[in-house]
Amino acid sequence: MKPLIIQCLLALCFLPLVYADPPMNGLEDRFADNNGVKIHYVVKGQGPLVVFIHGFPDFWYSWRHQLEGLSDSYTVAAMDTRGYNKSDKPKKQKAYDLAILVEDVQAIITQEKRDKAIIVGHDWGGMIAWQFAATHPDITDKLVILNLPHPKLLAHQLTKNPEQQKNAAYARQFQKPNSHKLLTADALATMSARGDADLKAIYTEAFERSSLEAMMFYYRQNYPEVPYTEVAFPKITVPVLQFHGLDDTALLSDGLNGTWDEVTQDYTLVTLPDAGHWPHHDAPETVTETLRWWLKMRE
Repeated sequence: MKPLIIQCLLALCFLPLVYADPPMNGLEDRFADNNGVKIHYVVKGQGPLVVFIHGFPDFWYSWRHQLEGLSDSYTVAAMDTRGYNKSDKPKKQKAYDLAILVEDVQAIITQEKRDKAIIVGHDWGGMIAWQFAATHPDITDKLVILNLPHPKLLAHQLTKNPEQQKNAAYARQFQKPNSHKLLTADALATMSARGDADLKAIYTEAFERSSLEAMMFYYRQNYPEVPYTEVAFPKITVPVLQFHGLDDTALLSDGLNGTWDEVTQDYTLVTLPDAGHWPHHDAPETVTETLRWWLKMRE
């Protein structure tokens, strides 16, 4: 099945890296339980449930623009994945296995008393989201991915593409036992805020509450190790919307090739030429309005 590809016009997609933050009014803090581990999330609105899963280094606030833009028609729930911000921080690496991270998302759906949810993920949240849809298609309504190639195709790129191997060097460093000792909350917040002092203060507070070692557990437990090998992955059987900022240097757009062969339902690819690894930050209006349109078309 070939994708619907939307190549955004330069004038439409060239939005400033620092976009006016929406007011965070009406958000409610809630917690879900997964086998004794508390997972924090914020929720707002009414309607079909949309669960947002952030990546590294981030927390629920990553989705502030989408929460504000969708809460008039949907129940939006943005989580802190385990180890981050107000969620619990287990001290064992195995507690961050991808299967357990998927269970955390399921716990939120259960806590909200829903039969299914629209799953949205970026970066590590995208990996969790792909895995969730593959293993829990019965409770996945639709799937939205931001800058995380399909796991099978990412493995292929790591195995065959020297440029992707080179650009994944950071992940190999993160897999080292003491990598967390080289990180600081301030440095991670500086990277996430990208020049916005107010945003940096918000991120610094969240990362000071987080476990830097837990952030690295994601890579040590789940990221492919050298020598890279091809992997099998179940077909995705729900509709998929995928955004990819083409200026992403960590996850190259070559990994998008063939995604349409891994999805049995309709697949929509939106490429953003002037966005990087965080398209929902770099082009928040485009991402939010496209997401609204796509969800509305599939009601």
